[in-house]
Amino acid sequence: MSVLVIGGDKITRLQSLLETLGATKTHHWDSRRNSTSHKQLPHNTDMIIMLTDFLKHNSMDHFKRQAKKCDIPFICVKGMSGCSECQITQMVEGIRQNKCMSPSCSGGCK
Repeated sequence: MSVLVIGGDKITRLQSLLETLGATKTHHWDSRRNSTSHKQLPHNTDMIIMLTDFLKHNSMDHFKRQAKKCDIPFICVKGMSGCSECQITQMVEGIRQNKCMSPSCSGGCK
């Protein structure tokens, strides 16, 4: 599973969680530069996680539209609380079963 994380500076805790859930590739865009919002999603992206604490609204809207267009499930989380970890875990499990369980999933996997 390939995961794109957008936002945040250090994602070591999130990366560890994703590895335990079976992610083989994790791409990270910190979204500090304006050029980030012009990037195209990497090929074979299975899931997108947006860390809203460190993400500009325009960038988030841009990536939401791209994800919906490509039928890639995404989740927007604020920080890495236990609740966020639970939502991400549910979403990964849903992707594995071809049906996302996350209420905030906007991908075409339901």
